[in-house]
Amino acid sequence: MTALARYALSLALLLGTLPAGAAGVDYLSFATDDEANSTEIFSKASPSVVFVTNSALRRDFFSLNVQEIPQGAGTGFVWDDSGLIVTNFHVIAGAQKLTVTLQDRSEHNAEVIGLAPEKDLAVLRITDPPDNLVTLPLGDSSELTVGRKVLAIGNPFGLDTTLTTGIVSALGREIQAPNDRRIRGVIQTDAAINPGNSGGPLLNSLGQLIGVNTAIYSPSGASAGIGFAIPVNTVKEVVPQLISYGRILRPTIGVELASDRWVARYGIKGLPVVQVYPGMPAEKAGMAGAYRGRRGEVVLGDIITEIGGQPVRSNSDYYDALENLSPGDTVTIRSRRGDETRSFEVTVIESQ
Repeated sequence: MTALARYALSLALLLGTLPAGAAGVDYLSFATDDEANSTEIFSKASPSVVFVTNSALRRDFFSLNVQEIPQGAGTGFVWDDSGLIVTNFHVIAGAQKLTVTLQDRSEHNAEVIGLAPEKDLAVLRITDPPDNLVTLPLGDSSELTVGRKVLAIGNPFGLDTTLTTGIVSALGREIQAPNDRRIRGVIQTDAAINPGNSGGPLLNSLGQLIGVNTAIYSPSGASAGIGFAIPVNTVKEVVPQLISYGRILRPTIGVELASDRWVARYGIKGLPVVQVYPGMPAEKAGMAGAYRGRRGEVVLGDIITEIGGQPVRSNSDYYDALENLSPGDTVTIRSRRGDETRSFEVTVIESQ
């Protein structure tokens, strides 16, 4: 159809002078290719998107009746047809009751299956899932490039099943997780993401899941054109562990570490080991934790400065370094103990 014909049709629709017999025309055929693509993706993907309500139970002081107090709401999406739902950890954190509303407006109680605050991901399971649950095809976030079209579906401000579109603005961003860890490799997009969008899917132009919307950067708290999503390749790695074990399995060396706040307060360069657990790899390698001196003062043991060649200045640095290892791997850990620089060969094990 020519541009002139499109204009004539639009004018006829506006003035109500469409010729008789034209009522059955499929007006989608007159949309641009991009509009048709967005409409098709939304139509196929929106049945997978759910509304997650986080509630707390409170007993009334006077009547002693238990009341349900809404604490927040967000978005999630169907992971598989058994009723598993993926959302953000911060959407359901602290919940005493979780309710998932499907697109057909049916409400289902949900239980927590697994939590990963360090990745801001959570997996829920709804009770009595219907037989017609729709899942999303999984994409590959490693194939993303800046400028690619993306679509976000969510429930901003409680307005259910809202579509926004944009592009990939940047890749490899870092954001802070709810437990103050760093989440690396995050997707930045200008698709509008507002409160309530958290936990919803970010899709590519093929309708594939390429991220989980998780945060916005905005002084006002509303969309300012800078949104972030956990890449789907991270989701594909984390979710199966949450389903099987309820948490992410991380390699460990068996130590308790000082908090970042404590390290910053005393201006320590490195990460002090507070305690070394008996029988664990760190103890076997000869590492030492803090102890009390003769006058009751705290004497620091090993202060970790490097793991596998990566500098360690915070708990995030420590966990990021271990994240690249598998149980059974041996890694070189460098530390400072008093005025001495030490080096340890430590074989990591699977956390229990």
